[in-house]
Amino acid sequence: MLYIFYGDRENVINHSAIYFNNTYEDEWLEDDFVKEMIRAVDRSEVVSPHLIESPVLGPIGPRNLSGGVKTLILMYEDNEHIFNATNCGNNCAKWILEIARRKDLTICLQHNMDFGKGEFEAVFLNNGKKVTNMRELLDVVFDMQIEQEQA
Repeated sequence: MLYIFYGDRENVINHSAIYFNNTYEDEWLEDDFVKEMIRAVDRSEVVSPHLIESPVLGPIGPRNLSGGVKTLILMYEDNEHIFNATNCGNNCAKWILEIARRKDLTICLQHNMDFGKGEFEAVFLNNGKKVTNMRELLDVVFDMQIEQEQA
């Protein structure tokens, strides 16, 4: 299940790229699902935990992956922290949903990420409202924004 806190929140890792660079483990890059995310988001192939072939940058290490894919890997591998999904582009949205299908995932979000036209399930921690598609998500976000303006 995907749990979303919309807006600022304490105890969220906002600089996930820096956090990743200092905490990632080699085993994470040996996971087939992680390799698939790297292939899809960065269009790069993991050769080994220390070597990734990028079509743009050539041979790189894990610290040179995009901030979006670093955040996805942390969401998947780290069960102790909440990460700011605002570090991710819309190309990461389907992967966030897939991670949330595999395990409960709580994220912080500060923009209207496009989760696509399909059905999904998410619960907003701000107000407990459950959404099942983008239209419902946007309605909940709009209502929260109006409430904040009126407060």
